Amino acid sequence: HVQLVESGGGSVQVGGSLRLSCAASGATVSSYSMAWFRQAPGKERERVAFIYSDGRTSYADSVKGRFTISRDNAENTLYLQMNSLKPEDTALYYCTSMGRWGQGTQVTVS
Repeated sequence: HVQLVESGGGSVQVGGSLRLSCAASGATVSSYSMAWFRQAPGKERERVAFIYSDGRTSYADSVKGRFTISRDNAENTLYLQMNSLKPEDTALYYCTSMGRWGQGTQVTVS
């Protein structure tokens, strides 16, 4: 039974940084593609960053150069390092893989 649990969200000032974590259980993260999505109030869920099983990454244009997705295979954890945060980055952030979604972690930038 695969479970994904996000953490690391919070409130931060404009220009600040946060690192989100997504701890996986029931599967080995290195074997699967994984992604971070976000959803702001009144907006559709959008994909922020994606990491393939071979380590290649892709990013939404809105976060390119500011966000970095990575994976720690030993910890079986997915990360999203977010720098130079903007108010428009405020959203509930989710990780997903293998058809599963975490519960989300809130990021607020003001």
